[in-house]
Amino acid sequence: QLQASGGGLVQAGGSLRLSCAASGRTFSSFAMGWFRQAPGKQREWIARIGSAGAGSPNYANSVKGRFTISRDNAKNTVYLQMNSLKPEDTGVYYCNFISSPVPWGRGTQVTVSS
Repeated sequence: QLQASGGGLVQAGGSLRLSCAASGRTFSSFAMGWFRQAPGKQREWIARIGSAGAGSPNYANSVKGRFTISRDNAKNTVYLQMNSLKPEDTGVYYCNFISSPVPWGRGTQVTVSS
């Protein structure tokens, strides 16, 4: 199971830190990703972090340089630090396993006002 939290309403230029707690798997063995779904659009991938000790994070061009993904394997949690937020970052944010994804859990709403 996956449960994202930490969303909210923020002005453009602001920051938010999202968390996503995972259960039911050996969390540290799996690469994790953050995804988002903007109103009226399909869900898109935005960030990926490898399993414990495996490679550098990857980001979609739309968030590169502004968002940072990290993980705490002891807490089975993946984070997304979002800085310099823009109105186009508005959407529902989800996490999931990159390979062998599980059913989408409850996302967290991020709304960025201009």
